[in-house]
Amino acid sequence: MSDPVLSLQGVHTDIAQYHILRGVDLEVPAGGVTMLLGRNGVGKTTTLRTIMGLWRAKEGRVVFRGEDIAALPTPAIARRGIGFVPEDMGIFSDLSVEENMTLAAVSGPIDAERLDWLQSVFPPLRTFWKKEAGTLSGGQKQMLSVARAMIEKRRLYLIDEPTKGLAPAIVATLAGALRALKQEGASILLVEQNFSVAKALGDTCAVMDDGRVVWAGEMATLAGDTALQERLMGLSMESA
Repeated sequence: MSDPVLSLQGVHTDIAQYHILRGVDLEVPAGGVTMLLGRNGVGKTTTLRTIMGLWRAKEGRVVFRGEDIAALPTPAIARRGIGFVPEDMGIFSDLSVEENMTLAAVSGPIDAERLDWLQSVFPPLRTFWKKEAGTLSGGQKQMLSVARAMIEKRRLYLIDEPTKGLAPAIVATLAGALRALKQEGASILLVEQNFSVAKALGDTCAVMDDGRVVWAGEMATLAGDTALQERLMGLSMESA
């Protein structure tokens, strides 16, 4: 396993009066996909949002490439090279696909070669380039959301349940795009409820429960051990 590009050390996060993260320890190796798994409500989304500074850690360290970023504002964290795809997609519905992509390219004009690659990975981007994002289907909006994070090469991508509620064909397209991103050498921290996608993409895995990471290891180890799945997540994911 390579050295981590990101590590969380004893991270606690409160939302209003609720203590959501209760000492999260997590490592994301460089150049691979780390799956963040667990039942609903255990703190996975809060973990991603804490990394991005959208919710502030009240205790602990968030170390990205050797720097503690826990106190930085979200724009500064993004400029360090972290892309974020939220569960609610985070696109601008009243803007065109082109305008959404242009706004995401914060370092300057869109790189033509990068855009051509993304449009080959996500064909609807080319088809609906001039259309308002709000007119796209749910799956097309999710493709746009992921593509916005990918328009510039990032050192780390945080992606929250990209396949949730999507048709199998769209899931396959998104999985293919994430596999291509992985082959590019990117580091990805991926929250995913579809265990088939997790098994296909994941290199390493961390399982959360009650605001903590309760198990971490190789994805293949969890995928091949139904008893471990049942103990960690309360059910067998073998047929998921």
